[in-house]
Amino acid sequence: MKKDYFVSAIAFNGKIRAIATSTTHLVQEGCQRHQTLPTASAALGRTLTAGILFASNLKGEEKYTVRIAGDGPIGEIVIDANAFGQVRGYVHNSQVHFPANAKGKLDVARAVGTKGLISVVKSFGSEYNFTGQTPIISGEIAEDLASYLVNSEQIPSALALGVLVNPDGRIAASGGYLIQAMPGCDDATLTQMEEVIKLAKPISTLLFEGKTPEDVLKTLIPEKDLVFLGTKDISFRCRCSRERTESTLKLLGKDELLDMIKVQHGADVHCNFCSEHYQFTEEELKNIILQLDQKQH
Repeated sequence: MKKDYFVSAIAFNGKIRAIATSTTHLVQEGCQRHQTLPTASAALGRTLTAGILFASNLKGEEKYTVRIAGDGPIGEIVIDANAFGQVRGYVHNSQVHFPANAKGKLDVARAVGTKGLISVVKSFGSEYNFTGQTPIISGEIAEDLASYLVNSEQIPSALALGVLVNPDGRIAASGGYLIQAMPGCDDATLTQMEEVIKLAKPISTLLFEGKTPEDVLKTLIPEKDLVFLGTKDISFRCRCSRERTESTLKLLGKDELLDMIKVQHGADVHCNFCSEHYQFTEEELKNIILQLDQKQH
């Protein structure tokens, strides 16, 4: 099984930054966890892939959180991605599917909607956050997030995202690339890149044909002008755990925990990001209350 990873590069003597990624397995895991139907799978997969690309130059505890809130039936799509190549996310309504659109593709725009907001939070550890918002312009996600990069972060960018879903619902291929202008990049180089990208095959097709992320960049940029900087393995990974969930329950306080015992005789906590369930018995909740009492004395 080929692993998921991204490769980063610079091109044309540092005028262009380029990242390409294959995300087939991590998107499959995310879609399997959330039991998404094909159109929802494509929407979630594109956004998870975008998270990996956005976070590709982060360091330490930095992370990106992307929220797409359109007026379509899928509701909100939320992902977060960190500097360690880990991404997690969900769609509000995983059971969305439509017939193919006029281009024969999964109709992601109909699922997401064409009105609404893209919100991106870049967290720099515990120091401070940068938040940007731009309107949804097409609902296709790649175009919307490229518009965010241009308008909010002031970086001329081309973003391609693709998810190929098999008839049985499994992910056949998923990935993307991000091409960005570096300071000092001239208009001629940007125009050249725009023309090449317009003619390029869809990223999901390239990956399905067996191309690697390195191969993908070579189809866009002449090899003589391309300098690869390195690769990083990536995965669908949630930070939730039973211990963290227990800490969250403690924050609810004694009265709410007693109410849970009385009404539910326990607790079933669901993680939105990965669909994991953590069950706590009545006895376990009583033990948490005991810990809270001991802490007060």
